[in-house]
Amino acid sequence: MCKPGDILNDSHAEIVAKRSFQRYLLHQMWLAASHQQCSIFIPGTETGKWKLKPNIIFVFFSSHTPCGDASIIPISEPENQLPKPGTGDGAAGQSAECRSNHDHLGPEDKRKLEKMASNHIIKRMKTDDGGCFSVITEDLSVQEVSVKRKDDTNPKICECSAEKQTANKETGLGRPKVVDVYRTGAKCVPGELGDARIPGLGYHSVGLLRVKPGRGDRTCSMSCSDKLARWNVLGCQGALLMHFLQYPLYLSAIIVGKCPYSQEAMRRAIIERCQHISFLPDGFLPQEVKLLQSDLQFEHSRQAIQEVQPNSKTKLVPCSAAISWSAVPEQPLDVTSDGFRQGTTKKAIGSHQSRSKICKVELFHTFQKLVTSISQEDLPDTLRVKTLETYWDYKEAALNYQEAWKVLRSQALLGWVKNAKEYLHFT
Repeated sequence: MCKPGDILNDSHAEIVAKRSFQRYLLHQMWLAASHQQCSIFIPGTETGKWKLKPNIIFVFFSSHTPCGDASIIPISEPENQLPKPGTGDGAAGQSAECRSNHDHLGPEDKRKLEKMASNHIIKRMKTDDGGCFSVITEDLSVQEVSVKRKDDTNPKICECSAEKQTANKETGLGRPKVVDVYRTGAKCVPGELGDARIPGLGYHSVGLLRVKPGRGDRTCSMSCSDKLARWNVLGCQGALLMHFLQYPLYLSAIIVGKCPYSQEAMRRAIIERCQHISFLPDGFLPQEVKLLQSDLQFEHSRQAIQEVQPNSKTKLVPCSAAISWSAVPEQPLDVTSDGFRQGTTKKAIGSHQSRSKICKVELFHTFQKLVTSISQEDLPDTLRVKTLETYWDYKEAALNYQEAWKVLRSQALLGWVKNAKEYLHFT
């Protein structure tokens, strides 16, 4: 941590992206206050307040699951160790039989089967006379389907082989067996329950707040999972921009690239931990953000490199550099290394030239320029206080945001590690 606020303390991709987004929002707010129609904001109903134009949404993409709780993902047995459905002796003949029997079904029965085929588990169904066809069903319980051949007068019941279903249920066949969990380097916050560290499924405790491990001493930076959970209730704009906004700015979707992924873990970490929150100020609400996965893989990720070089003994370490880009007219590209602008010498540390455009003090100065560009009568009520000087002062003056944050901490994120005030009193 640094008292002048001129170091980028957290260089994880999610945080760099969010800070770059805030830089973009500050520019868009300046355009709105300058009465330029190209801004994404339009006037709100309160003096000095703005709201998002209709039909504008924000989608967050990350090439990997966020560190912390969302990365505690079940590991199943390799697929090649599991019995594959529809294989073995007679599988091809059965498929041919199935097609033949499907052709004999009446139009109404075909429609029934097509309606059922909306999920992802395929089952082999047998008719009384030895025929069969495939049905896609939601779970692994025994399913019965009433079908009628064109030449039959009474419906016949098709059901899975009872012996096979019972055997699969008892032995666990038919669904992958979870044998372990992916580890996260993020550590449980002090004062809360810790990880059991039992080998296998019990290694981690889930649903807990965590801090990032860093490369030396334990950091004060909360995990990306925790920060995303916070943004999903308070918005991505932060406290400073909330002075100008009538409503928080929420993400519509979070998309994760091709990597180890669990929908259950993502929901638990980002949505479910905070969805019970009540008594929030007007405009703040836990969001049901869409959680999606893409099949795009970051070509320089650890997983991609290991797939290309499976036998390499070279140790892979994260890069200390962070690259950000914002849709702003001046210096849109920002590259930092170890928290400072890339190329900074030891002698230059602490100078204006050493700062990243997305460090706290630089974003604060951009905010201050926005405030001074607006006439006193057009400012929101919260910014007409004459005693506001420091970064801390301006953040605390965003009353509705601070009230929402207080409620969130007291009801869901109790162990959140807060920065000491001395690190927020810069100007």
